[in-house]
Amino acid sequence: MSIVHVNIGSNQNRRANIRLAVKALEQHFLNIELSSLFESPSEGFKGNDFYNVGVNITTLKTSKEVVDILRDIENSLGRDRSLPKFSSRMIDLDLVLYGGIIDDSLNVPRKDILKYAFVLAPLAELNPESIHPLEGSSYQNLWKTFQSKQDYDLRQYNVEKLFE
Repeated sequence: MSIVHVNIGSNQNRRANIRLAVKALEQHFLNIELSSLFESPSEGFKGNDFYNVGVNITTLKTSKEVVDILRDIENSLGRDRSLPKFSSRMIDLDLVLYGGIIDDSLNVPRKDILKYAFVLAPLAELNPESIHPLEGSSYQNLWKTFQSKQDYDLRQYNVEKLFE
């Protein structure tokens, strides 16, 4: 069994789309754990603020199978892949970690961990003592360092806000 971390993001009909993504994940995986809900401005373009939620999943599926499932869920929820990389998203499901493996072809561990608060904060919340396989530091320590060096706008809410 591997512990997998996925980041879900949306800035279009945010609550509904993230709820649908979580329900879809529950159909494919067991032992799903959700982080807090994080809200942040769009990065790299002008657009509505994003909601992001980190998700820990326990699975026997391979990393490639997990990525395929994430893509299928995005497609079923209307993800438009013809849009530019930095643009509004109905839904975005990113494999952030797959156990301790390093796989450059899948961008695992995801490089965004060290770039964006909306990726690192939920990861550190759910996996504070886990060690980044390339950095050799815990996610809790990486988050503390990030907070001291970065200028970012990130608001944290109880994840139940999604289900109200």
